[in-house]
Amino acid sequence: MLMRYGRHEKALSGFEAHTTNNKMELLAAIKGLKALKRPSKVRIYTDSQYLKRGITEWLPKWERSGWLTSHRTPVKNADLWRELAVACERHQVEWRWIRGHSGHVDNERVDILARSAIERQLTDLPEVVQKP
Repeated sequence: MLMRYGRHEKALSGFEAHTTNNKMELLAAIKGLKALKRPSKVRIYTDSQYLKRGITEWLPKWERSGWLTSHRTPVKNADLWRELAVACERHQVEWRWIRGHSGHVDNERVDILARSAIERQLTDLPEVVQKP
């Protein structure tokens, strides 16, 4: 994640084993919003349609339906969606989707940060020995 205010910039990255890309997209937005010390006008760029459409289109419907999808199944990652909704309440958030891997400088940079976080963690994990 890349946070920018004026000339100030902060790059954050992390890793969580046994998760999905969608969960990590949600966690990045949550952690970024929670890192803000006071209510702010925020513009969040994401290459995740899941994140952008989820927060701007689907969330109100999920809340009205008791956290069920249009197919009447439980919403995946409902706990994180709720946490993101609460994190958004303090701020004026504008969501912008950008195409991933399309040469957008900041998007390419955060992809590198994410891959580096994964590589750092994988090199620190103990080897798994398989028995024959």
